[in-house]
This record gives sequence, C-alpha cells and structure tokens, in this order.
Amino acid sequence: MTAHQLTHQPGARRRRALRRAAVPVIAAPVALAMTACIQLPLGGAQGGGAVGFDGVQSATIQIEAVGTFVDPSEGGYEAAGRGSGFIIDDSGIAVTNNHVVTGAGTIKVWRGGDTTKEIGAKVLGVSECLDLAVIQLEGDSYPFMDWREGDIETATDVYAAGFPLGDPTFTMTRGIVSKASTDGQTPWASIDSVIEHDARIRGGNSGGPLVDDQGALVGVNYAGIDALDYNYAIHRDEVVEAVKQLRKGEDVLSLGINGTALQDEDGNGLGIWVNSVKSGSAADEAGVQPGDLLTRMEGVSLGVNGTMTEYCDVLRTHGDDATLSIELYRPAEEAYYRGKVNGDEKIEAVSLIGQAGGNTGSSGSSGNSGSSGEFVLVTDDSGVISVEVPADWSEIDGSGFTDDAGNPFVGVMAAPDLAGFQNSWDSPGVAIFASQSAVSPDAPATLIEAMNSSMATDGCTLDTADAYDDGMHQGLFSYWTGCGGTQTAAIAVAANSVAGDYVILVTMQAASEADLTAVDRVLGSFVAQF
Repeated sequence: MTAHQLTHQPGARRRRALRRAAVPVIAAPVALAMTACIQLPLGGAQGGGAVGFDGVQSATIQIEAVGTFVDPSEGGYEAAGRGSGFIIDDSGIAVTNNHVVTGAGTIKVWRGGDTTKEIGAKVLGVSECLDLAVIQLEGDSYPFMDWREGDIETATDVYAAGFPLGDPTFTMTRGIVSKASTDGQTPWASIDSVIEHDARIRGGNSGGPLVDDQGALVGVNYAGIDALDYNYAIHRDEVVEAVKQLRKGEDVLSLGINGTALQDEDGNGLGIWVNSVKSGSAADEAGVQPGDLLTRMEGVSLGVNGTMTEYCDVLRTHGDDATLSIELYRPAEEAYYRGKVNGDEKIEAVSLIGQAGGNTGSSGSSGNSGSSGEFVLVTDDSGVISVEVPADWSEIDGSGFTDDAGNPFVGVMAAPDLAGFQNSWDSPGVAIFASQSAVSPDAPATLIEAMNSSMATDGCTLDTADAYDDGMHQGLFSYWTGCGGTQTAAIAVAANSVAGDYVILVTMQAASEADLTAVDRVLGSFVAQF
C-alpha cells in the first residue's frame, strides 16, 4: 500500500489549545459513508464462553484517551480522542491500537455503546511498530470475543465493529476480505501482514474488531483509504502472538512513542515525528519529548520513504531492550540532540556554539547561507559518510585521501563555494574525513593538536577547547574566532566512534551568524557507516 495515501485517527477530538501541540491523528478516513450499518442487541457470552455474532456489540468498547499531544503543523493541544477496542478475556483484558492510547494521561471506557457506565482502564503493554496496545478494564466477568480458527481467505465475509467518528452509537459494516495478507508499512506502523477488506471503517473505528460471520476475531482495524474504499486490519496472526506479551505488561517492538513518519513536499523522508511519549518508557527515560523529530537510530536514517520501516527494522534487528544510539531535532529549541535509549545517560544537545564564548560577524560573502532553512543529505563518493547541509552548499567534493602514514580516509566537503572555503576565510563550509585504519586511542588528540597548530598559524584565536561526546563519538573539539583577521569562526571535532571502529574529523567555517544554524545541523547529523 502507498503510505502517503493513508489516514489514521483515534476519532473525534475535542481540543483545548495550549500553544497548539497535537497528535497526527491515526485510523480510518473521516469522509466515509457507512455501508450495511447493523445495530445489534447488547448481548453477552453464550454458556460462559466467547460471544457469538449476536454478542459482538457487548464485547466492543469505546475508548477516550485524554492527553496533550504535539503536531508538526498545529503545535500543542489537549485532546480527548475516541477510538474503539474489544475485550478478549472475561477478566477485562482488551485490545486496541497503540495510536489510540499511547501518551494519554487518562483513559475512559464505555462498553457496547452504553454511555451511562464509565469504566476505568490502564495500559498494560504497547507496540508502536505493530500499532497494538492491550489495556486492563476495571472489574471482571466481561463478555469477550475469541479468535477465528483456521485460515483467513480472500472473499471471507467480515464485519467491522466499533464507534466511528467518536459517536457513542455502535455500528457494524459488512464486507469481504479482498486480500488475505498484504504489506502494512505506513507512516505510523510497520506490520508484516495486514488484511485488506471492504467493510467500511472511519475515524473512531481504530482499534475495533474485524470479525467473521460467527463473531470470531479476524483482525484489528487500523487504517483506510476513503477514496479507494480500501480498509485495513492488522492480521490475527500478528495480533495473537504480540498480545501474549502485551497482556503481561511487556512492550513489543517499542520504545514508547506515538510516532508518525514525515516527508517534505518533494517526498523526501524527514524522520519520525513524536506525537506523544509513554510515561516511564525507554524513550521517556532517555529524554525524548513530544514534538521531537527522530532522524537516525543506530546510524540508520529514519522515515526515508515516509513510513516507520527503518525505525522498526532497527528494533527487530537489535531488540527494543538494547542500548541504541539516537539522533533527533527539537524544533521548540531549534537544537539537535544525540544520545542513547536504554542507556545510563539522557540525550544531550549537540551545539558546541552554545558552549563557546566567541561571536561571528554579521557579514560575509555567504553570510545568509542556510537561512532558507532547507537542508539536504550529502554523502562521500563511497557512501560511508553522510551529513545534512544547507541546500545552497551545492558544491560537493566526495573524494578521500591517503595520509603520510598510508592510512586511507574517505571524505566529503560541502560549501556554497568550495574554492573559497578551502582557500580563504570568507566562505562557510564543512569537511569531514574518516578512517578505520587510523583509529587509535590517541587519534583524536593528535588530530586536534594538529588543527590547533594550523589555526594559530592562520591567526585564529582559540576560544574553547573541551571533550566531545554525542553518544556515537567520543573525542575533543576546538572553537576558534578571528581567523585570518576576519570575524569568521572555525570549529573542529576529532573523535573515535564509541565502538572504536573508526576515527572522524569534522571541520567547519561560519562566516556569519546565519551559518551557525548550519553548524548545529552538521553536528547533529554527521555519521560514518563503514
């Protein structure tokens, strides 16, 4: 399926503006005309077991999640979003979507459309990659549904149950399975197998059950494309295995975010936007906040194709309990952060300029570099080094070199004027070089000492020198001002990767205050992947 065509939303939301921080709402399209709406009696289980078709309504719940969310276009708001869910055990264990409940401050539940009896609930376990969550309702002796046995085949009759558009009136729509299994890569999930069907779903159906004509569970509704009448449910086989862990309070393929992959107007992936964060989760403990944009994890760029694929592939490869390096941009601070989840320390801002006391001038041949706010990803010729630079730093040199000791370095330089960057102090730019054979415990100190000597020769004044640690690299940095008798500042970072498999040298020139934004972007995005 094409990710950018999908919409998802927990349901109708009541907003109270704070500074407008929202959640890109997720589920089925809002502009849907219901087909074959069926009202069922509020029945219960037959003979103490799972309900049959006539009892589906009694085991279907409406969920209201209240909290503050952050939206990339709207800002912050307090929202009361309504989605659906269903009970799978008489003790009150229920299933819904991750995007319906994660990040909520409070959760309220009503069963079967009966709004006179409010039920309290708590979240047990979540999975942002599978878009699943398990909640525990207060009380017991609930009617519940069971899973369909046997294959789920194309043309199987199915019914989508829930509370569309946040309305408390229970509805069901009838359809058939059009694809028994298809790919589920979307902006908010990465699921190996989903069911495509034509039992219409709308905003508010998210997390509700898809059942067969016996009332047995086939899947969990989570997305739709209104214009094409495509509706999607997470396949039973994906859900059953995950729920075994989720109901024990164990998250699955999760760092605890409610996220959405973002793309720019040209379809380029920007990263994973964090709408909200589960309290006490790995992301929360690391310092990730609603409104952050996750750009890389374990050196892998996120949201490349506008989906959660890369994010979830990293979790599948390493496990969500592994110590993972992350990089993010925090628009509220215009700052870049690096660090680790499941580690001992929180993420920290990567901005050496803020630590330095020097200033740059307000003029220069390229003093407005990067002021448009547009950045592009550039790499060296081998594809090992990547870094984000202003779009107008369009002159690129991706060649490397071999040092006097015979160590090969890969490298990339970018500037609006490469000749000016290399031969004068009037033009901003960046040069990054990395080597595996030159790495050693002393390599960063040796490189910085050489840079300090060279800068002193060019009349630069050393303003700040300190240790450097961005969670992925450890070493030293230096910050100089007044280079070549101008007001240009120069910055250098020399560091070994934390794994100790390469040494990297980053040098930059900032010819104006505007260039400092580019410097922060470089420091927040450079990486080498040998």
